[in-house]
Amino acid sequence: MQALWLEDKQLSLKNDIPIPKPLVGEALIKVRLAGICATDLELVKGYYPFCGVLGHEFVGEVVQAPERSELIGKRVVGEINIACGQCQECIQGIPTHCENRPVLGIVKWNGAFAEYLVLPVKNLYTVPEMIPDEVAVFTEPLAAALEIQEQVKINPTDRVLIIGAGRLGQLIAQTLRLTGCDLMVVTQHEKQRVFLEKMHIPTISTEQVPVKRMDIVVDASGNNKGFSLACKAVRPRGKLVLKSTYMGETQVDLSRLVVDEVTLVGSRCGPFGPALRLFEKGLVDPLPLIDASYPLVNGLAAFDHAARPGVLKVLLRPSGEVDRI
Repeated sequence: MQALWLEDKQLSLKNDIPIPKPLVGEALIKVRLAGICATDLELVKGYYPFCGVLGHEFVGEVVQAPERSELIGKRVVGEINIACGQCQECIQGIPTHCENRPVLGIVKWNGAFAEYLVLPVKNLYTVPEMIPDEVAVFTEPLAAALEIQEQVKINPTDRVLIIGAGRLGQLIAQTLRLTGCDLMVVTQHEKQRVFLEKMHIPTISTEQVPVKRMDIVVDASGNNKGFSLACKAVRPRGKLVLKSTYMGETQVDLSRLVVDEVTLVGSRCGPFGPALRLFEKGLVDPLPLIDASYPLVNGLAAFDHAARPGVLKVLLRPSGEVDRI
């Protein structure tokens, strides 16, 4: 099958990758649509030494499912952590931190930038009929956005700032506005600002960021400058939520965070069920975030496009023509 293969920080298109065979408890899924995210771009830079097929945001159709034939033909999305179910973290009910876990397209498990992938059936969620593929493909990043509210209670009276209005930051903004909080987003590109202001979400520049005024700050910038800005904005005894993963190290003034008793919260994967319900109810609309769609055969050009400053979501289709939006 055709797939985008990463090895030694080199991305290539291969045409001879074997179609994976599902084991007991797994399903073979034909990928209908996949999305390029910031983590994929950072993996190419060497963020983590992954070798294999990239991609973890997808919507697909089940074509084989030993023991679960009722799933064949169903459209599905899937959680990306493949938990062992036996380690201490799994027993304690936090399988996303399974100490033995592979991660789809990130750690020891071939991903979604291919014609087919396999995942455990327990990881799959059926996509409601009224949700189109172009929306369903955003389920994984929307779930990651919703994880913030699983970890931090956000009240309508809270002053909340999001640093970064890119692929993930836009979805975080759409979910946090549903809490009724006093929300602002730092933007760097006009397109980002326009999208947010159409939803009546105020935007500010980096120069306008208030100092030590925000109750909750979310860093979704994807770079160390964003983290420094987030530290500047959070008030004493405020909360700083970290959503960025990127290549390289970040210098932190820990003394300031200690003196101000700031709570740091790392935030990663989130709940798929609530994400699908928000799409089903029309409470989150990701379609304006799609900048372009490429057939998988042009996947290298798609990555170049996704890496341009200010570009939001670029999609890959294992079959089909280029469909720029």
